[in-house]
Amino acid sequence: MSLTLKLLPMAKKAKKLHTSKGVELKIVNPNAAGIDIADTEMQVCVPAGRDGENNRRFGSFTRDINEISEWLKACSIDTVAMEATGIYWIPVFFKLQKDGFDVQLCNAREVKNISEKKTDEADAEWLMLLHSYGLLKPSFQPENAARQVRNLARHRSNLLRSAGKEVQHMQKAMEQMNLKLTNVLSDIVGLSGQRIISAILEGERNPEALSQLAHGRCKRSKEDIALSLEGTWDADHMFELKQSYELYQIYQEKVTECDREIEKLLRAFAATIDTDKAQLVRCDKTICKKNAVGFDVEAYGYSLWGVNTMAISGMSAGSVLQLIGELGTDFVEKFDSPAKFCKWCNLVPNNKISGGKLISSRVPKRKNPVGQIFRQCANTVSKSKNPMGFYFRRIKSRGGHMAAIVATAHKIAEIFYIMVRDKVAYDEGRVGLDEETLLRRKIERTQRALDALNAKLYATAS
Repeated sequence: MSLTLKLLPMAKKAKKLHTSKGVELKIVNPNAAGIDIADTEMQVCVPAGRDGENNRRFGSFTRDINEISEWLKACSIDTVAMEATGIYWIPVFFKLQKDGFDVQLCNAREVKNISEKKTDEADAEWLMLLHSYGLLKPSFQPENAARQVRNLARHRSNLLRSAGKEVQHMQKAMEQMNLKLTNVLSDIVGLSGQRIISAILEGERNPEALSQLAHGRCKRSKEDIALSLEGTWDADHMFELKQSYELYQIYQEKVTECDREIEKLLRAFAATIDTDKAQLVRCDKTICKKNAVGFDVEAYGYSLWGVNTMAISGMSAGSVLQLIGELGTDFVEKFDSPAKFCKWCNLVPNNKISGGKLISSRVPKRKNPVGQIFRQCANTVSKSKNPMGFYFRRIKSRGGHMAAIVATAHKIAEIFYIMVRDKVAYDEGRVGLDEETLLRRKIERTQRALDALNAKLYATAS
């Protein structure tokens, strides 16, 4: 007996389900299929009666994916549901989408499986059944051009993380030789740090001579730097330092190459977008040179979205680049309101109500790349002397640091969505009242309360 016949009673039961309004649940996608994806094989299920065997197993090679597409066409399938399993879904998704299928990519956590024995056949049929009744919520996917930018932007982040690990290895090697360069320099791979490390690797051992290589703008004196460079110069640790420094340089070169490739993609992407040709009004932010993007992200963001989103407090060139890749240009069409966009970014608490009482109000513990970007932006404004920074500190005084990050990230995401949707420039005055105005109002309220108490005291005394 096939698995399809085994699950058939469950399908009949599902047809009898009713909503709270008493409306019968109907099939909305009669030509739906479900695909369970793995690294070595794929299970595809179509409705019963479309083929002699409606639940088939395929391989994962390109030839197998082509066979899946041809079989789905032969079975008159026009929409397909699949789970976002690792990276294995990508070739199948693009192939079926290219061949004209409406592909619904779903979050695996949101697809509740049946309570029976878990098998690939059951998973595929369950996906097909849920999709037939329109019960699956598709995951957001940007356009293909943005997806290419996203892949390279994430690759760039991985390169920077690898470079950061090599910096830690250099610090460890120097600490084991009692070279306290990290105590006198804020960044050992800055201009002064790289000069000193390069000279050490070339054979220089004189602390005074090494200290003279530090930039004149270093806050610590030459004498302090010389004292920090009195070490043991062990051969094994010197070898570690040499290899880590060389690897760091290689990663920096690869980041530069990656920037050039990303710029090529952005230039081609921007050429396909018909936006307002108004001149870009640049923001007056100070751009950090360390790990800075090697091209004008601010201009590309303006050409794609029609607004300068980099003007938002906390938004950097790296943040804008990541958002271009993660969202593309059509995300405002897929999210009806700022509230839905913020909820998708996982920046809205999930209220749990039982018995008419609120029992929990916490942000779900799931990772969203876009939400993480907005959280990073919120963290950078914690000490800023602007309305966004004051908003962060005001929330922090009430609910703590994490609550302030989520609330500020929610505000930044909302502003970002409205700017792109309505093509309006960033207005800092609409973020909230500044710190001086709120302090003045607080003083005025306190003064009025004090005057009232004095008047009451005077009336009682008289």
